Amino acid sequence: MQQIRTFTTTLIRLKPPSNKLSSTSSTKYLGRPSNNLSAGLVGLANVGKSTFFQSITKSNLGNPANYPYATIEPTKSIVQVPSEKLAHYQKIYNSQKQVPTNLTIWDIAGLTRNSSSGAGLGNKFLNDIRQVDGILQIVRGFINDEIIHIEENKVDPIRDLVIVNDELILKDLEFIEIEMEKCKKNLKKPNMSHEEKNLKILEKLSDSLYEGVKIINEEWNDEEIDFINTLNLLTAKPSVYLLNVSREDYLSQSNQFWDEVQTWIKKNSKNDKLIMFSAEYEHDLIDQEGNSIIPEIIQEMRNFLSLISFYTCGDLEARQWTIRKGSTAPEAAGLIHTDLQQTFINSIVYKWDDLKFPEVFDEAKLKSTGKQQKHGKKYVVEDGDVLVIKSGKGKAR
Repeated sequence: MQQIRTFTTTLIRLKPPSNKLSSTSSTKYLGRPSNNLSAGLVGLANVGKSTFFQSITKSNLGNPANYPYATIEPTKSIVQVPSEKLAHYQKIYNSQKQVPTNLTIWDIAGLTRNSSSGAGLGNKFLNDIRQVDGILQIVRGFINDEIIHIEENKVDPIRDLVIVNDELILKDLEFIEIEMEKCKKNLKKPNMSHEEKNLKILEKLSDSLYEGVKIINEEWNDEEIDFINTLNLLTAKPSVYLLNVSREDYLSQSNQFWDEVQTWIKKNSKNDKLIMFSAEYEHDLIDQEGNSIIPEIIQEMRNFLSLISFYTCGDLEARQWTIRKGSTAPEAAGLIHTDLQQTFINSIVYKWDDLKFPEVFDEAKLKSTGKQQKHGKKYVVEDGDVLVIKSGKGKAR
């Protein structure tokens, strides 16, 4: 008799999640090995995704209609990453202009219960999530009888969290089971011994998911991370949760659902972040002045994607560059131009802590006080660094 395994819903957690990253490496990350990563707005229908997308893009992109599946095709926007450091660097270097870095955001169609089985726009929704690197999951925390809710027309953030989480897990389980069958078939072929290791990793992944634990909340070594990254699993993507509340709740920083949502996240995905925001309030700021939470949301998503910024500054421009945390100076040089990486000699580095107070950039003073640092190929770039790259043939940037 065949044993049937039962998936444990995330309403019950059988073991606590661990750190996202391998303890053996500070530079191995789950996800694509790229500096150009993206985030997708994810959630059930009618939770405020498209309204928030309009706010974050300061445009009328997206379709915030009051009915399910108003968004079908994902909508892409490239948003600027706010940086106080960039503005300060432009000032002290007296640069003619500043050039910020960007983050790609996708507004993805809302899912429904049983999406992993193809209900609603389920398969399309889940395939669209597979194309992004991080998840901004919007959870409805406002009550408005005029805006329908697809689940019993009742606002219940915990139920919504469980639905999305379980659908992602179930889809990954389906994919992993297919991969396990492929491995077993390959083991029968000659010169396929490496498939034994892959099969063991797949079995470990399967065990975690059946217990309701997302892949990103487990502990993996470098070899496992390399293989997992070839699978592009939905639950291996970092998440920032956005509790969408009314304008009044946001301004008072008080919401009836906040505590229970925060408790659920700590129990089921403790490495993830919860931020309170109001799509209604942020949408009003498109044409008005006000204190927006969007810069914090963008920065948190970059943090969860392990992205940092370094800068190149001069008379013409102060420019912000995006690079993966743990990258070396030659890799930073390669972002500017491949020739700089190939002929890299060294880099002069100025730290943010040494530049944040001066009103003007004084190279001689920084050098005389030991605040001009020279590093070779092994230097690991830190967030806020200003780099001067020196390469072969006398080139510098």
